[in-house]
Amino acid sequence: MQDVKHEHSAMQRGLCRGLLGAAVLQRGLRFASLLALGAFAVHASAAEFKLATVAPDGTAWMQEMRAGAQLIEQRTDGRVQFKFYPGGVMGNDAQVLRRMRVGQIHGGAFAVSGMLDRYSAISLYGVPLMVRSHEEIDYVRERMDPGLHEGLEDSGFISFGFIEGGFSFMMANEPVRGVEDMRRRKVWIPEGDQASMVALEALGLSPVVLPITDVLTGLQTGLLDIVAAPPTVALVLQWHTRIKYVTDLPVVYSMGIFALDARSFRQLPEGDRQIVREVMTDVVQRLDRQARADNAQAREAMENMGIEFVSVDPDDVSEWRATIAGAMPRLIQRNIIDARFYGQLQGILEEYRRGESAGTAP
Repeated sequence: MQDVKHEHSAMQRGLCRGLLGAAVLQRGLRFASLLALGAFAVHASAAEFKLATVAPDGTAWMQEMRAGAQLIEQRTDGRVQFKFYPGGVMGNDAQVLRRMRVGQIHGGAFAVSGMLDRYSAISLYGVPLMVRSHEEIDYVRERMDPGLHEGLEDSGFISFGFIEGGFSFMMANEPVRGVEDMRRRKVWIPEGDQASMVALEALGLSPVVLPITDVLTGLQTGLLDIVAAPPTVALVLQWHTRIKYVTDLPVVYSMGIFALDARSFRQLPEGDRQIVREVMTDVVQRLDRQARADNAQAREAMENMGIEFVSVDPDDVSEWRATIAGAMPRLIQRNIIDARFYGQLQGILEEYRRGESAGTAP
């Protein structure tokens, strides 16, 4: 079956290249492409993985994945093959997971919010305002990623790693400097992101739940007033064309998860499984490392376009954090947050912050 191509791909690439520069655009599309992925099917002569992405064909993310697929096919003498379907034709995360349940497709790369029904602990890094800096998230991920990978496997997914999406920032047509600026405004949260739902409700707000594929339309029609996203995602998905202000506060850390259904993956011979693990883990690690620089350049591009980054009163932020912390027992009780992992995260953050205060943090 041939790779699916959308007519708007060339237009999107041309527009974003002028805004951000070809190199940054193509790397930035990597994270956006993680918001929906594909499938696995067994043929008589080969195992075939079908991968779908929201990124247009020809982008750097697609080039990296195709290169990895070609290497796997070479190293397995054609026993493991990949087909790619750009443009989100396999649907959003929820649709992909439904197809996985009935055996139509058997894997993908997902946004965290898309995986919560299958593995709630994966929401840990995305508690709003909990992790405050890149230094903190690096310290945390080094210590907690392995346990989360094990939990994913116990839940039926073979993971090839997490890919940083970066910190999301609030974006709107009017400056948002505090909670009052968000009242009576339509604030978007991703479909399935229950942690953000509870956090915003604790702050007295009424969020609007939409899949990421509907956000641009929501901004265009007035269904949404405020969105939150990493700069690369805002540029790639053209949200930047509908906003004028960005609140200069990292509110949520986002990442993508590349994983396959464990039952499907285990159908491969052991040697082929090892090759797929090695190659795809290397691809994911490269994408993860590059994401931070991409977001920094995307932010600079937005500033150069005249989008204004506005500050928030630190005292207000402290109050927001306290309010959200007060909602955590409800999240734990509803199994939205894993109590054991949450306690571990708190301990690691406290350890880092003590070292930072003493001047000994790494």
